Amino acid sequence: MSYNVLETEWWSLAVPPEWWAEAEDESILVGDHDGVGCIEISTLFKDSGEFDSEIVTRMAAEEAEAPVDWKSVRAGDFTGVTGHYQEEDTAVREWYLANGSMLLYITYSCDAENGGMDDAAVDEILDTLQLAAES
Repeated sequence: MSYNVLETEWWSLAVPPEWWAEAEDESILVGDHDGVGCIEISTLFKDSGEFDSEIVTRMAAEEAEAPVDWKSVRAGDFTGVTGHYQEEDTAVREWYLANGSMLLYITYSCDAENGGMDDAAVDEILDTLQLAAES
């Protein structure tokens, strides 16, 4: 299967042909052509120093809109935490992933009735996250 590579100034991601990607104002959207769900990725930077696992976990707990059981995760070149919850009729998965001074805040959301349907595909996509090559 051939993949399209989505490249930003700071990171890249392989997007399967059955998914699309586009840049929004301050985030990247990646969705499946079936319209089941959408991944949204925002890139944040620490003014000084690096994100460590304690900071990432604390941020996730403080920013969560619902109670979440956070679990450690690795996605490509990034490590952090992930969790999921249901909000009204929407199933939501969240990731806080860091590498050095960069933090990716990622959400995947879909109708609650489709919750879990794209989990394996989303995990495979996020596993392709790589730091951009330094020039």
